[in-house]
Amino acid sequence: MPIQCDICRKHVATRGQLANHMKVHAVDKDKHLFDCSVCSKTFPTSARLTKHLRAHTGEKPFECTCAVCNKNFSESGSLRTHLRTHTGEKPFECTVCNKNFRQLSNLRRHLRTHTGGKPFECTVCNKNFSESGSLRTHTGEKPFECSVCNKNFSQHSNLSRHLRTHTGEKPFECTVCNKKFSESGNLREHLRTHTTGKEPVD
Repeated sequence: MPIQCDICRKHVATRGQLANHMKVHAVDKDKHLFDCSVCSKTFPTSARLTKHLRAHTGEKPFECTCAVCNKNFSESGSLRTHLRTHTGEKPFECTVCNKNFRQLSNLRRHLRTHTGGKPFECTVCNKNFSESGSLRTHTGEKPFECSVCNKNFSQHSNLSRHLRTHTGEKPFECTVCNKKFSESGNLREHLRTHTTGKEPVD
């Protein structure tokens, strides 16, 4: 059963991994911590602070250079993952059914469909869940906060969707008519208009 960090609630597999993870939180009295001037969070390195600040500024310095989308990302890892949508690369393979995935996290989630694993346990009622987001929904925990209006969410994906109401960003583009949408579901609905000829009723 995974072990949870008492400070940030991250789950790790072993006590050794937990000990290594706790170094992130360790405060050396002789070591300078880097403070966020917006929300007062502290970070052990300037690089981590820089990455965090992009959540406040909306800066996305990592750009996809393809001629199709020109999307920008706040982290290099997000760009690497995105590039796989163009290349079709899915480097993470399930050893049970040989299905492939673009992200390791998606493979791990998929593997639980084979094992039935539910590693996320509620500390109140001991009910187990296969995904951390489901546990947070169950407990009511909402650790992801909007830096604009301070609204909280149980899942990071919900925060990302909400942030678009502030920024007006519409990252999902129709490849037929170039109309853009803030949510992928709206794009899917719209794509049907090109096959049926009828715009969906709001």
